[in-house]
Amino acid sequence: MFIETPGHISGTRKGAIEVICGSMFSGKTEELIRRLKRARIAKQKVEIFKPLIDQRYDEQNIVSHDANTIVSTPLPASANILLMCNDVDVIGIDEAQFFDSGLPSVCEQLANQGIRVIIAGLDMDYLGNPFGPMPDLLAIADYITKVHAICMHCGDLANHSHRTINEDSLVLLGEKESYIPLCRSCFVKARAKQ
Repeated sequence: MFIETPGHISGTRKGAIEVICGSMFSGKTEELIRRLKRARIAKQKVEIFKPLIDQRYDEQNIVSHDANTIVSTPLPASANILLMCNDVDVIGIDEAQFFDSGLPSVCEQLANQGIRVIIAGLDMDYLGNPFGPMPDLLAIADYITKVHAICMHCGDLANHSHRTINEDSLVLLGEKESYIPLCRSCFVKARAKQ
């Protein structure tokens, strides 16, 4: 049985790269989990990966801010994905911004083999700059879904992750104690005050 999904034509196996991006608290992981669960309902073989560095909620599972969860395999490098995806239909990758620059090449290889690759990640860092391999993933994606949070200052749609604590390292794993979502206007004002 084959279920028609984006990047797939009924009766054939055609790979695709789907990227879900946005700010923190925008529902990226929630959407990734939803798509992966639907693939399992469709009796597709699914493998799920996350970067080893991300252990905020759980060492192994992918967990959304709403505590929705799905089992995953933490990996130290994107090349490991190729070693762990035998006979799969769908691959899910969370927190893609924390993987190395080889991730886009890995995803292209998988899609070229007829695998549906679904990726979730922050498109911008806390400074508003493109984050890690995400710009390259967005460039090669067949489908892009940009999700938005709600600005904690004005209530508009938010697409920036504003760091609320004084820490300059690019990678700072945190939650509501360290970040808030802001719209462009409120983000620019908040950055000007720092």
